[in-house]
Amino acid sequence: MKVSTRLVLTADGSHSIYSEETRQHYHSIHGAWQESRRVFIELGLQEAFGRFSDEPIRSFEMGFGTGLNALLTAQEAEQRQRYVHHTAIEAYPVPLDEAHQLNFDQLLGTNYLHQLHEADWNQIVQIHPFFSLIKVHGMLQEFQTVDRFHLIYFDAFAPEAQPELWTETVFRQMADILLPGGMLTTYCSKGYVQRNLKAVGFHVEKHSGPAYKREVIRAVKPA
Repeated sequence: MKVSTRLVLTADGSHSIYSEETRQHYHSIHGAWQESRRVFIELGLQEAFGRFSDEPIRSFEMGFGTGLNALLTAQEAEQRQRYVHHTAIEAYPVPLDEAHQLNFDQLLGTNYLHQLHEADWNQIVQIHPFFSLIKVHGMLQEFQTVDRFHLIYFDAFAPEAQPELWTETVFRQMADILLPGGMLTTYCSKGYVQRNLKAVGFHVEKHSGPAYKREVIRAVKPA
């Protein structure tokens, strides 16, 4: 499926992409970088490094998208010299010519955004000594794995665009692939999203969000 998209510049100087089909931006227009950093790195990966201090981290991402979350994860892993194996699922990949226009490497001082986007699908690719990636091309609801993860970045489009991905059924699927004590972080704090997370056993924490976002969510699977 060809997805109609266009590049946009967000308020913190980082790029995002606008999807004509969903009428949604891939990131906050108030700052793509700062949103991803707050929701997925500070509340997710950094917390996982602390909770699971003696083992490599296995992270799972719903929506590879622009590659920003994976890039920030690779950067954090390299800086801390903690190994992360990152799995990301994406049904509609960003075209490479558009991905190559994204300014994340320039902004963050990294040099592997192109590697992330050019990595073969459905294969483990070593990006640097502390970070490996497997991109899964497919739908979340059809995803099956024997792996168990310490951390999930739940970065689907907003519920009004993809209501099928914010249900009890999907959150139960996410809980099933998490290790005890594992976490799911997401930018969406709508009441029914919190209720659906709680219904499948998550302990829901509310945390301050990035710019113009009062609350974001970290949901913890009981140990």
